[in-house]
Amino acid sequence: MAAQDVVERVLRGAVDLHVHPAPSPLPRRVDAIDAARGAEDLSMRAIVVKSHHHSTVTDVMALERYGLTDSSVRTFGGIALNSAVGGLNPHAVDLALKLGGRIVWFPTIGSPQHIAHHAAHPDLKFPKLAVHVRPETPVDVLDEDGNLRPEVHDIIGLIRDHDAILASGHMAPDRILAVFEAASAAGVKRLLVNHPNFVVEASHEQGRRFVELGAMVEHSLCMYDDRSSFHNWDIDVLMGWIEAVGVDSTTLGSDLGQRSNPLPTEAFTKIVSQLLDAGLAESDVRKLVSTNPARMLGIDD
Repeated sequence: MAAQDVVERVLRGAVDLHVHPAPSPLPRRVDAIDAARGAEDLSMRAIVVKSHHHSTVTDVMALERYGLTDSSVRTFGGIALNSAVGGLNPHAVDLALKLGGRIVWFPTIGSPQHIAHHAAHPDLKFPKLAVHVRPETPVDVLDEDGNLRPEVHDIIGLIRDHDAILASGHMAPDRILAVFEAASAAGVKRLLVNHPNFVVEASHEQGRRFVELGAMVEHSLCMYDDRSSFHNWDIDVLMGWIEAVGVDSTTLGSDLGQRSNPLPTEAFTKIVSQLLDAGLAESDVRKLVSTNPARMLGIDD
């Protein structure tokens, strides 16, 4: 097992682009302040907090006066384009970005891919609602003729103008490709693929195509931590993805914050240790947890 001091050194300055805090209709273990303080204990640099149901940008703003800014860890919010925010809603995106949001996740739980996958796999490792809101209406980026909807182009323009991150969410690979091709052509510089092998079900070849368009591929640590309810794969699967798309195009996010799961920092500590034990160089692991996500977030200066 990698020495604790080596793991701590690798994690110094790390960035977690994928934290799930309260408030949420899904049961959560931490709020944004808890998550920031935990990250501070590991000398991390920044976190991004995410909700499937609402913009977290105003959550961050509201907590600033209650101790969030006391942490040395910078905390950012974003918006996921599911039913609760109106789906592909440029007005919601405009507000979130103008208030400081850094990531726009295209549909996650509202994507046709997620809904179909959940129907086909009722035992899908996904948290159960604590507040039973209305079921998601499918939010598809393509119209009946297979073209990107006009509002997608509007949202892409907003992301470009704010130099924010466009994240794939839980869309199917063909939808991700269509959005990324349009975003790349429009001048978006920050493209992020979320957990390509969970729900998305992308292949290594498709992952390489996303990278060719300038994307970074993010893997969720919760899916490789055997203490997590999301545990799906051993570390060799993650190593295979890293080899397939390259260290320079890979980043790691915890995707944690759920009740009864490990804390985000606990997963970072464990999986970093496992990657080092698997033979990945310390400098390469630092790219995965620090250099690459910091560059994506625009705080690499």
